[in-house]
Amino acid sequence: MASMIHDECSPLLQSSDTGFIVETQQEHKSRWWSIRVMYLTMFLSSVGFSIVVTSIWPYLQKIDPSADASFLGWVIASYSLGQMVASPLFGLWSNHRPRREPLVVSISILVAASCLYAYVHVPASHNKYYMLIARALVGFGSGNVAVVRSYVAGATSLSERTSSMANISAFQALGFILGPAFQAAFTLIGEVGVIFKAIDLQVNMYTAPSLMGAFLGIVNMILIFAIFREHRVDDHGRHIGSINYEFEGMDTANESEEPVDKIAVISSNFLFSITLFIFAIFETISTPLTMDMYAWTRTQAVFYNGIILAAIGVESVIVFITVKIISKKTGERILLLGGLATIWVGFFILLPWGNQYPSIQWGDIQNSTYHNKTFLVSSLSTSENHTVEPTGCPAAQSWCLYTPIIHLAQYITSDILIGLGYPVCSVMCYTLYSKIIGPKPQGVYMGWLTAAGSAARTLGPVFVSEVYTHLGPRWTFGLICGIVASSLLHLVVVYKRLIAFSVRYGKLQQ
Repeated sequence: MASMIHDECSPLLQSSDTGFIVETQQEHKSRWWSIRVMYLTMFLSSVGFSIVVTSIWPYLQKIDPSADASFLGWVIASYSLGQMVASPLFGLWSNHRPRREPLVVSISILVAASCLYAYVHVPASHNKYYMLIARALVGFGSGNVAVVRSYVAGATSLSERTSSMANISAFQALGFILGPAFQAAFTLIGEVGVIFKAIDLQVNMYTAPSLMGAFLGIVNMILIFAIFREHRVDDHGRHIGSINYEFEGMDTANESEEPVDKIAVISSNFLFSITLFIFAIFETISTPLTMDMYAWTRTQAVFYNGIILAAIGVESVIVFITVKIISKKTGERILLLGGLATIWVGFFILLPWGNQYPSIQWGDIQNSTYHNKTFLVSSLSTSENHTVEPTGCPAAQSWCLYTPIIHLAQYITSDILIGLGYPVCSVMCYTLYSKIIGPKPQGVYMGWLTAAGSAARTLGPVFVSEVYTHLGPRWTFGLICGIVASSLLHLVVVYKRLIAFSVRYGKLQQ
């Protein structure tokens, strides 16, 4: 963290072109404290998603046994669908009004939705649909990431941009670290937990994380009122000053008459959506895959995957800090290419092979033979409420009977590679996109980018749930490898167009 703050404060208060003061010390201090509040907002938005992601599947099974793996995809996708709808709206709002307004409204929605999630077990029926609504509203509230990124893009010079975008992504990764880690810690409460009958609230391993997310949202709103202020600088670092929201953009008209490269904008949105699509698949599949492959119970799957995702988050933070240094020497485009290649290798490793098969969940049948292959019967475990919980790969998924197991070593190696490639692609996409747009107001542009990512996060869980449930991991990960390969080819084709606005029009040297 110390290195992040050092990078933020290192730019001089003088223009590199003229040597004149471009902002006062007070403006500089206020600008960076406001940016840090945006870092925290991104962190808390990330926590709102990740703090329950490993427990959604077992919680869904507990509150509504009629829910299957396909519906799980819709529940997880609903978060991204809500974010996709909200991001352009909040981005447009932030272009014409003080950013504090969309930030506070969005966080208020997130807090209310987190409380709703803690109560989805209360209705007598249709509980799975209440969970779907709760997660969609949490996603809608998280649409403020477009506001966060547009603010940071507008409040930093071109030389500060990569470092600041890396810091945003680092705090987002911290949210992914601490979210699953908190969830893993909350497993100690158990599935029953503490019941407050007066308010029909059950605080257990499933609801405690969402209640914690609501509390953190309230803290975030307090900080926005207390510390956050509006600031804008141009690509050279000159402080533009206060913003006239009625005539937003007129103060930079002389710098932004040239058009933005639409092909570069569309390509950036495409590459970012692919990055989010494949990571959403990875998040969605982790719990059901490990329960199927390794006969883990619900509690074990939540706990172990929480630890794994937390470890990936630690790896991601290290990567974010590293790419800030490397990108100064190599540039963003080559790192994006390398990140996508690493992700491709990570999913390729997950392709099942060999002649060892997963334990099968047969229900009341204790032994069975299929095509002359004898399969082990999964063990039965006893949960806190003393009901038998079946484990293993369900026989209803026919591919379980003929698909080799994905070894734990394969799974861990894949986690490491995806944890390396995803943060590189994420921060490079954001940085390139903000530089391609240049000095124009970026609220709507960032809304489009977030919406593209959210659309991918919506389609990813649905895609993987349907394909995984009906066709199995071989088809799932084979198709993902094909998708990543196509994005690599696209990046090679548009490589020369992904340059900064100021560089394209000769205002800065690359």
